[in-house]
Amino acid sequence: MNGDVEAGGEMIDGLLVDLARVNNSRLRASQLFKWLIDPIPAKAFFRDTWEKKPILVQRENPHYYKGLFSTAEFDRILREEDVQFGVNLDVTSYTNGKRETHNPPGRALPFTVWDFYKSGCSLRMLNPQAFSSTVWNVLSILQEQFGSMAGANVYLTPPGTQGFAPHYDDIEAFVVQLEGKKHWRTDIGKPILEVVLEAGDLLYFPRGFIHQGDCLPDVHSLHITISSYQKNSWGDLLQKVVPAALEVAMEEDVEFRQGLPLDYLTYMGVQNSDNDDSRRTKFFSRIESLLKKLKDYAPVDAAVDQKARDFLHDCLPPVLTPEELATSVQGAPTRWEGGEVIDVGAQINTQTRVRLLRAGCARLCSDGDSVHICYTTDNSRVYHKEVPKSFEIQTEHTDAVEFLIHSYPQFVTVGSFPCESAEDRVQFTLGYGSVSFLITSVFCNLCRSFKPHPILYRY
Repeated sequence: MNGDVEAGGEMIDGLLVDLARVNNSRLRASQLFKWLIDPIPAKAFFRDTWEKKPILVQRENPHYYKGLFSTAEFDRILREEDVQFGVNLDVTSYTNGKRETHNPPGRALPFTVWDFYKSGCSLRMLNPQAFSSTVWNVLSILQEQFGSMAGANVYLTPPGTQGFAPHYDDIEAFVVQLEGKKHWRTDIGKPILEVVLEAGDLLYFPRGFIHQGDCLPDVHSLHITISSYQKNSWGDLLQKVVPAALEVAMEEDVEFRQGLPLDYLTYMGVQNSDNDDSRRTKFFSRIESLLKKLKDYAPVDAAVDQKARDFLHDCLPPVLTPEELATSVQGAPTRWEGGEVIDVGAQINTQTRVRLLRAGCARLCSDGDSVHICYTTDNSRVYHKEVPKSFEIQTEHTDAVEFLIHSYPQFVTVGSFPCESAEDRVQFTLGYGSVSFLITSVFCNLCRSFKPHPILYRY
């Protein structure tokens, strides 16, 4: 199915099944986001609301987000998973204007956790995607919509209590009310929005908006906050651009290496800031001139690649659809049977059709000295549990990699790769032959390794 997935009350499991039939991960992401904010059109949301103002969606449909997460799932995780206080779970309270955290050391066992809850404490589960396959699936899809890591926390609050003081965050926040009700207020110095969220409702507020939530006296509240766009501003990019530009400028331009005036400390600095001194005017003029020149040395693409590497390290690994599973190494039939290994290897020729597993799962990056493929498919569901995943490729193969990346979502034949010969094309796809088994098993999804890697084969 390549058309729109209908929104409006469908349980999340059924929605994800429908989305798995969408044969384009970018389209899949846009359709899931459409469902998240329905009935607000996504185009209008990003034009009028994103990063600008809070917005409320009241649906009068308590089942709209059913299956995404629940108190029953919360309890299951406590019983079955290794949930640690302070790492995976926070116990908090906010009374009489004082916020407190009550985390004991060790594992968060149900006996202790539910006792805190009965005593009026709120529970915050950090990164529930590490324990919930549904949350993992949703976030791994949405990260392609945002071009930035999608994260989540779950909040369970007893009736008549508040777990957190008024505060602001450095993320774009989508508050999804799953059970019960919660009273919310957002402001930027003066009240902007005050509302009671009920199950099925959604509240979005941009980073920097002060907000607070408290529970009504007669019902508990369970909500999940889906977040994105942390450290994804122009300023964050310039933090990478400017130091690199200065390094290049000082190497290539003598003006940046010229010494400061011998007496500049006598007229510059805070102690001299109120002085009417022509030397100060000249000093600032020189700074302005150098800053204007600095842009000519800014390695913007290299800085963007640094941001991209950070993003790919932040990303969740993809939850493979049945088709992706069937046509990648993850679903390969290689096994031990009858005293021997059978179905080993993959027959690759110029007619074999391949594509990336997902649009955003791999990227070509250069550090100036070498070219690497950075990828997400071996990341952990636990944030940064694994080191960044990448491997070096030969410079003569960069055109082939770019061709493969830009061809998505179309499958392309191995014979269409821009390599010098048919043999080179096959060897490139096989991971440079016998040069490096690591590259073979990482890059090419061969049936030699049961790992989900960036390329998807179709035979």
